[in-house]
Amino acid sequence: MASEHDESGSGPVAAPQDGAAPAAGTPDPKTAAAIAAAEAAGPQNGESVRVDSWIWAVRLIKTRSLGATACRGGHVRVNGERVKPAYSLRVGDEVRLRQEGRERVVVVKRLIRKRVGAPVAVQCYIDNSPPPPPREAVAPAGIRDRGAGRPTKRDRREMDRLRGLEGLSSSRRDAGSSRP
Repeated sequence: MASEHDESGSGPVAAPQDGAAPAAGTPDPKTAAAIAAAEAAGPQNGESVRVDSWIWAVRLIKTRSLGATACRGGHVRVNGERVKPAYSLRVGDEVRLRQEGRERVVVVKRLIRKRVGAPVAVQCYIDNSPPPPPREAVAPAGIRDRGAGRPTKRDRREMDRLRGLEGLSSSRRDAGSSRP
């Protein structure tokens, strides 16, 4: 059997085994294939994509109907203007999406219609979003011990006070006491 290289080590080098990481700078073959498939299913030259469909396809929103609801609610802006779900996106548009107490700012790099995996989705936009708030800044309020049972009226009021909902409780009481 012939060896892959000669004794001096100046011969050809063996190719990496299957499962080895690709060299830096070259995209993963699976990701490259997924990008090619997404582009093939995407719009042709001159066509556009609905904004609700695009933010769902690049995984900024979990479902397309949530994307449409966010557009109708004024939580999606394209180039600074509120848009309807059927607004046509183009490459280079800046999309601002408010969700879960944070704003995502992305610039459209590639138009796709079909939902793709996360590695492919990241390559469809440039993320200019501010960093998310640190997790310890958002402290969970009113978490009860497991097996503690149903909270008493006093416990519920304390939890509401911790959450900042104390005004809501008093308005409930006021509404309930105004019965004829």
